[in-house]
Amino acid sequence: MAKQIEVKELLDSGVHFGHLTRRWNPNMAPYVYMERNGIHIINLYKTVAKMEEAGTALAKIAASGRKILFVATKKQAKEIVSQQAERADMPYITERWPGGMLTNFVTIRKSVKKMAAVDRMKKDGTFNSLSKKERLQVDRMKAKLEKNLGSISDMTRLPGAIFVVDTMREHIAVKEAHKLNIPIFAMVDTNSDPREVDYAIPSNDDASKSIEKVVSYVADAIIDGITSRKEEKKEKAEAKDAKETKKAEKAQEVKEAKEADEAKTPKAEAKATPEKAAKAEDAKASKEESAKSE
Repeated sequence: MAKQIEVKELLDSGVHFGHLTRRWNPNMAPYVYMERNGIHIINLYKTVAKMEEAGTALAKIAASGRKILFVATKKQAKEIVSQQAERADMPYITERWPGGMLTNFVTIRKSVKKMAAVDRMKKDGTFNSLSKKERLQVDRMKAKLEKNLGSISDMTRLPGAIFVVDTMREHIAVKEAHKLNIPIFAMVDTNSDPREVDYAIPSNDDASKSIEKVVSYVADAIIDGITSRKEEKKEKAEAKDAKETKKAEKAQEVKEAKEADEAKTPKAEAKATPEKAAKAEDAKASKEESAKSE
């Protein structure tokens, strides 16, 4: 399982700092511990509980073989999210959210395939046959697609869940996931509505240290899920090999037993032959004697 999270670690990372009291969302009241200098302080014990709950759920999704899409386009979260998502081998969006990314996934996949088509053109030499202007246009198109969609090139189907940093900023992603019933995990600050997501982690979504602490924990949970999936596959493969080996050994034993029986049969017949011959001679002799007496 992911490393046990401590309240002190979250405190040191500033996870407890919420927004100004005048900007809060009343639905976050259960997660607010107190008010200090006009700022809401988040209850970190509840944050720990929610992180563990989200981590367990994400590990299960990862163990099932589904992808978790990370979404964070705010400046202080981009680099952190991209690093952690890559570490967990998961797709991510850190540039502008492409409209219809989830609800119109087929079209998005076509755009991703365009990048692959350009790569093929460069490999087979077709690219060099284009005019200078056409090559420039193709390169610009590829660069634009790579910037916006390069991080999801391996995502061949809709994700099993999305993880969002700041639901207020990524409201379009949240709405699209809602439409498709895709589970939503998110860092939710005191100005957000936790009811919009399935797994809300009450935390400061503005400070880079806070974002790194939460996202790294999430990535660890996902990696644990992937590892358990690999171990389960390995165990199944070993069990299958053991079963096949046992079956082969049993077949070999049956074969050897059959060969042994076949080897014994001629000896038995050979042993029985003199006895049969003696009996046949006695029967012949008795028959001759009876014929003479008559």
